Amino acid sequence: MDTANDKLFVYGALMNAAERIRLLGRDVPAMPARLDGYARGRKRYFFVTPNQGAEVTGEILSGLDTADFRILDRYEDLPRLYARESVEVIDTAGNPIRCWIYLPTGWEIDAG
Repeated sequence: MDTANDKLFVYGALMNAAERIRLLGRDVPAMPARLDGYARGRKRYFFVTPNQGAEVTGEILSGLDTADFRILDRYEDLPRLYARESVEVIDTAGNPIRCWIYLPTGWEIDAG
């Protein structure tokens, strides 16, 4: 896995600065962004799934290091609930930005 990217697109609980501070011990820079071609849902946890023509609003967190990603990977329960993958999101100026995202591993399609 390429760990050179210090950016993460978040679309659920991690949009809450207090939750980020609780997990990481500090706040990190965040800026609004959108993920095109996906829709957001929620069962017990938030998730996104491919959906042509849809978009998900969220935030790009930046300045994350390897230790931060270890904490966040545990929080997102990798690899059981989520996988961390690289995607392109769009910032408010319309610029594409490559960053990580947590995508569900199939639990979101299970009944319940």
